[in-house]
Amino acid sequence: MGSAVNIALPSIAAEFALDAVSLSLVASSYLIATAIFLVPLGRCADIYGRKRVFTLGIAVFTASALLSALATSGPMLIVFRFLEGIGSAMIYGTGVAMITSVFPPEERGRVLGINVTAVYVGLSIGPLLGGYLTEFLTWRSIFLTNIPLGIYIIYQVRRHLAGEWADACGERLDIVGSVFYGAMLLLVIYGFSLLPGQAGVAAIVAGVAFFAVFYAWETRVESPVLNIGLLASNRAFAFSNLAALINYGATFAVGFLLSIYLQVVRGLDPGLAGLVLITQPVVQALFAAPAGRLSDRVEPRYVASAGMALTAAGLALLTLLSPTTPMAWIVASLVLLGFGFALFSSPNTNAVMSSVDRSLYGLASGMLATMRTTGMMFSLAIATVTFALFIGSTQIGPEVQEPFMTSLRVAFSIFAVLCTAGIFATLARGRVWE
Repeated sequence: MGSAVNIALPSIAAEFALDAVSLSLVASSYLIATAIFLVPLGRCADIYGRKRVFTLGIAVFTASALLSALATSGPMLIVFRFLEGIGSAMIYGTGVAMITSVFPPEERGRVLGINVTAVYVGLSIGPLLGGYLTEFLTWRSIFLTNIPLGIYIIYQVRRHLAGEWADACGERLDIVGSVFYGAMLLLVIYGFSLLPGQAGVAAIVAGVAFFAVFYAWETRVESPVLNIGLLASNRAFAFSNLAALINYGATFAVGFLLSIYLQVVRGLDPGLAGLVLITQPVVQALFAAPAGRLSDRVEPRYVASAGMALTAAGLALLTLLSPTTPMAWIVASLVLLGFGFALFSSPNTNAVMSSVDRSLYGLASGMLATMRTTGMMFSLAIATVTFALFIGSTQIGPEVQEPFMTSLRVAFSIFAVLCTAGIFATLARGRVWE
């Protein structure tokens, strides 16, 4: 869904006459909702059952996909994408937790690698399938394909997934803390999307104020939605999550930016653009499982740091893009990104889940997914700010090619610097294995 929608963005913009900033909200509204609800719903899964929350998430995701396909305006599509993000939060906050619950520590890297490979196979299919669906059946068909898949998944869960996992059963859900947490994230993330305007600065300041309130509440409540003390006392957990935030913050907008570049600047149709963009997730899918197995035998921070370094190198190559850059250069950059991301993702996930007690698996899975999703959101926010600075509130087309290329190179430069800093975050967490 995520990679397929990126390919469809130019078509959506054309149908609803969306400017660059509004277009980014089609992608980011989904991520905002996911980020806001991940930790509270991950905690719900620990208390009330991970399979139950997972199944409900599939149902919400499927229903909102149908609504998105029926949208008649840009704002309506943005709202339905927000609902879709809530469904995704239920899925992301439980899937990894269930896997971690049933496999011993010495096998976690392998099975988490398989899980990440499945994600990357989906990302690989997304640009190609999304491109051709958009070209021949319109962008709405991307959402419609999720409906039979969602129904099928619910059937398989009810038929084959026996038992339930609720290791924090009996504890209370911190509703007040969840509200503070959601308000904090919403204000900060939305504020970034409004930069460099004064409203963006004001929203971020308000978000920081909510963080202070949230911190004060969480340190006093008996069953916090987010164990602040865990971040302070568990170095591996804290820095592994920080590394995930940085990595996704530096990489997620690559597909968004290159999709527009390939179609608007280079004149490729959606199908051909998808063929180019498929390079990165294919490489990720090929190497994620071996990287996971490697992290069962080698300290995860070394494998993840190598992956972060390769990702930074791939981003550095993309800073040199021009309207005539050879396709081989672009593909080579995506190969580096894909290989680096595969080396980072599985070992880093293994490090996070292995650093906490099993009663916190839902929280840890939700926290990691929050870092991932918040990183994605910040990545899109950086792209949106560069659009606002260099393009303004006009549609992206051939007439604004030069300022678009400037915003592209600035964004990739910021991402490369972020990823370089991320290398130190992966090393600073210390040893996971004793």
